[in-house]
Amino acid sequence: MLAYTLKRLLAGVITVWFIATATFIAMHMVPGDPLMNDKAVSAEIRKNLEQKYGLDKPVTEQYFIYLGNMLRGDFGISFTQQNRRVNDIIRDHFPVSATLGLLAIFFAATGGVLWGALTAIYRNRMPDIIIMFLVILGISVPSFVFAALGQLMLVNINSMLGYSLIPVAGWGTFAHMLMPSLVLGLGTMAFLTRLMRSSMLEVVNADYIKTARAKGLSPVRIFFRHQLRNAILPVITVLGPSIAAITTGGFVVELVFAIPGLGRYFVQAVQQLDYTVIMGTTVFYGAFLVFMVIIVDILYGFVDPRVRLE
Repeated sequence: MLAYTLKRLLAGVITVWFIATATFIAMHMVPGDPLMNDKAVSAEIRKNLEQKYGLDKPVTEQYFIYLGNMLRGDFGISFTQQNRRVNDIIRDHFPVSATLGLLAIFFAATGGVLWGALTAIYRNRMPDIIIMFLVILGISVPSFVFAALGQLMLVNINSMLGYSLIPVAGWGTFAHMLMPSLVLGLGTMAFLTRLMRSSMLEVVNADYIKTARAKGLSPVRIFFRHQLRNAILPVITVLGPSIAAITTGGFVVELVFAIPGLGRYFVQAVQQLDYTVIMGTTVFYGAFLVFMVIIVDILYGFVDPRVRLE
């Protein structure tokens, strides 16, 4: 177990290094100067920035300066936000995105397992048909459409009640999180529902399920002890990447609901060609995704005793 964990950690470090290198190369291939145009700075400030980040040196030296700063946990200073460090941007705004993402993944995982199991139990009957129709909508319709519809629904509900039951936008209370997290988790919920349904249909006709029925076990015990436990394994496999994707990928939802998450700063950095913020947030997102995948791989062995992590 220890050897497997160390191997996965080493592979994760190599993956993060590859992400950092690819990001560095991509940013230097983008045309334009991040210190010029509408973000023009004085000659003195430009010189100091060039010296700090090695912008006046060959690309190879810039690369090693970049890696050295990254190993020290220093992603630099934003080129467009005055006296704002990238580390501070991540520290101040990632918790907002993480809180929203965790609530969204809770809705997605709970709904995905519940609806997936329900569709498998009522296969080819009305509950299955209705839920699978909604699943197709959840996968096909973009999140910004659901965000707009969600806001419209909240406006109508608040108007009917005469007071604001659930805020339409903003951040600060648990009520502010409900609609954005639900909208953010809908696509993942639909995907997990399909995955859970397929897995449940495979498990239902397995030999050990027939044996459990032959022993006279109750349907409830068979469902929770044997069917659900084995069918949920594929869901757990994709849950780690899904958590990372939802936590770091709610750009549109954060924008529509005026949520001060990290996604907004990533989009702004791309639009403004802010090298340090782009590279810092990309490496951070990549490292977070790799970390979640490693955690899921390790937990997989505890969930399924048949799996031996060698």
